[in-house]
Amino acid sequence: MKLRKLNNILHRDLGYLFFGMSIIYALSGIALNHIRDWNPNYIIDEYDVTLHDRVTPEQVDKEWIVSLLSDLDMKKEYKQHYFSSSDVLKVFLYHGNLELNLSTGTGVMETIHKRPLFYQVNLLHYNPGEVWKWFSDIFCAAWIIIAISGLFMIRSGKNSIKGWRGITYTILGIAVPLAIFLLYI
Repeated sequence: MKLRKLNNILHRDLGYLFFGMSIIYALSGIALNHIRDWNPNYIIDEYDVTLHDRVTPEQVDKEWIVSLLSDLDMKKEYKQHYFSSSDVLKVFLYHGNLELNLSTGTGVMETIHKRPLFYQVNLLHYNPGEVWKWFSDIFCAAWIIIAISGLFMIRSGKNSIKGWRGITYTILGIAVPLAIFLLYI
């Protein structure tokens, strides 16, 4: 088998084989690049809570809290509670928390839910275990092969690695990340 044909087959088949992983790393890479702009793993919602009837800290127990959570459609979410100060109640929920100021009768409830798709792809990007680590290493090695074999897909002409377009884009593909790297060090 000729080297060019082997190169093209290797490039094509590795591209097909690792298509899914490429999408996973691309999506999670975008999410992680913008981690300061949003939480890629969780959706966090805040709700204002107002008590209809005032209570004193002495009147607050688990049953009262579960009753309050039931009114908020969060009955099954109760984990535990404590008073962070004499009149501020902190309630821990399975998917969030609730903080109430008993003297003002107001508070804030936060609910936390996994962000669909991004939570899962980010988990994989964070390397969840030994098997994934090795699969990810194989993927990275395959991408090196895909990148190098892609340089030699077109045999000759202006679009090949020997032509002006191929060499220009290849140099730009190396120079731009290098320039950005030098900008940040």
